[in-house]
Amino acid sequence: MIRRVVTRLEEIRAEPGVGACPPVRRVAAAAVIQNPWAGRGRVDDLAAEVEAVAPGLAVALTDRVSAILGGAAAVEAFGKAAIVGTDGEIEHGAALIHTPWFGDIVRAAFGGTSIIVFADTRGPAGTPIVVPIWHTTAAATRSHYATVEIAIADAPRPDEIVVVCAAADGGRPLARIGDRTTDTATVRLEEHRP
Repeated sequence: MIRRVVTRLEEIRAEPGVGACPPVRRVAAAAVIQNPWAGRGRVDDLAAEVEAVAPGLAVALTDRVSAILGGAAAVEAFGKAAIVGTDGEIEHGAALIHTPWFGDIVRAAFGGTSIIVFADTRGPAGTPIVVPIWHTTAAATRSHYATVEIAIADAPRPDEIVVVCAAADGGRPLARIGDRTTDTATVRLEEHRP
């Protein structure tokens, strides 16, 4: 069961020293849930709880993100994250976001084909997480490499997990560093050692 959902929306309209740019909106939607493995010691097989919990989280969060950005078709970049409360294992957060029960639903909701970039951590209530995002269908597209930060003052409690879906309706404002698929340079470490 979801205890609360928190969203963070930022809209970038200008860059310092440059001025106005086409607006880009980035959003993170975070669900606070009871850790399904809390108080059980080491659980070797996490699959049953993942299958029971992760799809509902994915649907709830992608629906929220879609509504904020004006529909799934507006989403150009995505990412995911988990913050595990101090009584849980990092593996508990990983189980919820790194399996098809979450990732495939997020990808399908936004018409994505890329692997979904991620972050995970463990910490007390108020722990911030910086969620990386990249292009939904072209992970090598540098213009969409960005981040969205979110923190919830009262979560996660020691026996909770915060699960995050993040997205953007565009790339970085005024992006101009090219694309990994069109790079011509091959840089070798040994050529740059003193």
